[in-house]
Amino acid sequence: MKCSLFFEMQSATPRGGGEAQVFHQAVEQAVLADQLGYHGIWAVEHHGLYQYSHSSAPEVFLSFVAARTKRIRLGHGVALLPFAYNHPIRVAERIATLDILSEGRVNFGTGKGASLLEQRAFGLNPSDLTPQWEEALRMIMQMWSAESFEYQSETFSIPKMQILPRPVQQPHPPLFVACTSAGSLKRAGELGLGALNFSFGTQAELAARIAEYRAAIAKAAPIGQQVNSHFACAPAALILPNDKEACRYGFRGAQYFADSLDHYTKNWQPGAALNPRTDFLPDDKLQGAMAFRRRDDNAFNVLCGDPIYAREYISRFAALGVDELILVMQMGTVPPELVLQSVLTFGEQVLPHIA
Repeated sequence: MKCSLFFEMQSATPRGGGEAQVFHQAVEQAVLADQLGYHGIWAVEHHGLYQYSHSSAPEVFLSFVAARTKRIRLGHGVALLPFAYNHPIRVAERIATLDILSEGRVNFGTGKGASLLEQRAFGLNPSDLTPQWEEALRMIMQMWSAESFEYQSETFSIPKMQILPRPVQQPHPPLFVACTSAGSLKRAGELGLGALNFSFGTQAELAARIAEYRAAIAKAAPIGQQVNSHFACAPAALILPNDKEACRYGFRGAQYFADSLDHYTKNWQPGAALNPRTDFLPDDKLQGAMAFRRRDDNAFNVLCGDPIYAREYISRFAALGVDELILVMQMGTVPPELVLQSVLTFGEQVLPHIA
């Protein structure tokens, strides 16, 4: 089981310098994760999702972290491929450049952009997202594999040219896709792509999703030059020496994350304000939620507790065949000092047991 960190650059109070602090704190957390032996970091690409995600230029953040670290993997989780977000040539160039400068540490996660606000802002028709994502990814694979690239379609008229530079990882950086919609897991498997998932649902539901993915990838016709059968889950997480404190702050952070995600992907309307819950659970409800963590029908989207609980929780994911947990510690209402303490506690008291 590999364990990594996930960054949205999320803040309940981004004004007054809060936004800038979040970025610098994220770099500090990533550098510490590198020193402690975490597998990787993953940075999203979102645009205009106030308070939920200020990570609009992950290629800059990942480059900054690459210069400050030695071994940790650098994941785009994800680069948006529909054409209005990013031209395929520019994506190919940026990923290759980062791969060179990081000495082959890039994980190339791709996606379509699920938020209603972003689709409206960039003038995207939801029905175009999937075909444009797949077309762009096929184009990038050709750019990296052929001596020269030429392409004609209804959208592009690209003359014969060389797309430079090329990645140093051979045959190319590992390929992933965000799997958030119906059918996306099956399509990920069919194309031989690693699957990036949130951890929503029960243990039985997660097992069914993994089985669906494994069945599809067993018959893959890979879009790239190799199959990447890597299944990752991203639970909200806070690991502290004190179990109750971890749950108190972690459950509040997870609720903020879930409310914000729902606002932008399900409930958004023009002019609608984000109004996530920021209060702590009353003590009786907190105790009930702490007890619910250990049930087999527990929703697997939250990993909050002390190191002993974290090791137990991770063993359940490992038994289901999950390859990587991408821990969402940087949540909007979690104080940065607790995020850093969580990175340290998990790295020192959980990671060695996993290894």
